[in-house]
Amino acid sequence: MKIKLLLTFLFLFLLNNLVAQAEDAWVYFKDKPSQNTFIASPLTMLSQRALDRRTRYHIVLDSKDVPAEASYILQIKNAAGITVKAKSKWLNALHIQGTQVDISKLLTLNFVSKVEFANKSLNLSGKNRKFQKEVQKTNKLDFTTDFNYGNAANQIQMLKGNVLHQNNFTGQGMQIAIIDAGFPNVDKFAAFKRIRDNNQILGGYDFVNRNENFYTGNYHGMAVLSTIAGYLDNQFVGTAPDAKFYLFISEDSVNETPLEESLWVEAAEKTDSLGVDVINTSLGYTTFDNPKYNYVYNDIDGKTTFISRGAEIAFSRGMIVVNSAGNEGNDPWHYISAPADAVSVLSIGAVDATGIIANFSSYGPTADNRVKPDVCAQGAGVYIINPSGNIATSNGTSFSSPVLAGVIACLWQAFPSKTNAEIIQFVKESAHLYPNFTAQEGYGIPNFESVFTLMSNEETEAVLEVVAYPNPSENEIKFKFPNQITEMELVVFNVLGKHIKSEKITKENPTTNISNLAQGLYLMQLKYGDKLKNFKIIKN
Repeated sequence: MKIKLLLTFLFLFLLNNLVAQAEDAWVYFKDKPSQNTFIASPLTMLSQRALDRRTRYHIVLDSKDVPAEASYILQIKNAAGITVKAKSKWLNALHIQGTQVDISKLLTLNFVSKVEFANKSLNLSGKNRKFQKEVQKTNKLDFTTDFNYGNAANQIQMLKGNVLHQNNFTGQGMQIAIIDAGFPNVDKFAAFKRIRDNNQILGGYDFVNRNENFYTGNYHGMAVLSTIAGYLDNQFVGTAPDAKFYLFISEDSVNETPLEESLWVEAAEKTDSLGVDVINTSLGYTTFDNPKYNYVYNDIDGKTTFISRGAEIAFSRGMIVVNSAGNEGNDPWHYISAPADAVSVLSIGAVDATGIIANFSSYGPTADNRVKPDVCAQGAGVYIINPSGNIATSNGTSFSSPVLAGVIACLWQAFPSKTNAEIIQFVKESAHLYPNFTAQEGYGIPNFESVFTLMSNEETEAVLEVVAYPNPSENEIKFKFPNQITEMELVVFNVLGKHIKSEKITKENPTTNISNLAQGLYLMQLKYGDKLKNFKIIKN
């Protein structure tokens, strides 16, 4: 009996050791043999809306748009001891799990360029990791809520985002993706009835559980969404109430693992393929359940972590990525997290209702000494919809980020010809500290009224010509007339040059109805006086 018990104990000991040896890693491929075939047929990779966005901003299709080679993925899946957990076309990589020995064997495959272990000590080369900070483990999804009822006026008025709403820029025609931890009861709560009734929820996906049910998971994502899309008449209005939304779950609220970074990149790739304009992410990564995977301050440089590299590529595809800076301002690790460290991500700190920086808001700069966070919005005492479906106040950069993301979408709706880089720069330069900054506030609180005025004046002074908006649009295009012009001749063509319609546009009725057009890109030609003006318009 004792021998049996001893053997059983030894077996369990060995089994536990084997399990403990399981590692997370990324395997990168050398090439994409099917690249030319995919680029020749872009609709096999991207939706028409995504392609139209690329056309509008002159973004050329490249190898990053091409899916990872299917035959390579199959060989990795069939490799002994390897489990494929996620894939990325942008980084041409798979997230895998297996023992160090089994993973290292993949380097013998002729199409594998490198393997990167999440445990940096296992990599053959890597950056100096001596600057490890003492890290206090926190739950990034926790926030305090009380039932202090009110409305959300201050959080948008602080940014002067209400000026955009007063000018009828409320997010219509814009698409926002929320990548978060879950959206329970968004299909039921009264605060989301308006976006449900108006078909503003375009879809979503649970990448953690690999299924179509995105009305589940942790309520953090629902609360985040509420700051942009929530609506209760005379009680609560989000910052972009007429935008459309995709809801993606990439965060496992129970476990903290490097896989979540890879799932986020998968979700971001999906948003790009759908043609989304703005991504909001109120998530950040520095520590994990397995401390071997923890990041050190040197890693917060915008180009080390998998998620930050993915976020940078998302920006290169034409989207604006807005991300919370983090809630570690009071902790031993008080720095921002990834992907808030990415160069092109708009990283948002939190202030209170009076504009004073919240003590919990994470600090910059990045490890390579860049200003982060970029700007701030209200994240202390901010109004949200809580897990019971009621209006409540809460705290966190988790909410300052979407509050600002919604206003960003409204601004971009007003000036659709501006690139993502131009929009972000205007926002930074409008902030109250600019060009100065602090480690915790960045450039401070943006003023969207000044941005709107500046961009409107710049547009008028630059062209003194007709302006067409909103773009994209679903139902109608409006025109701002140049001085001294009272009517114009409009001709509309599809991308193949086929004539669609002609009509006269007058100053008294400066609109054209496009509700009967199919979705896609159209060319509009306006003749007024001795001038001819051409526009590209996207019909949603």
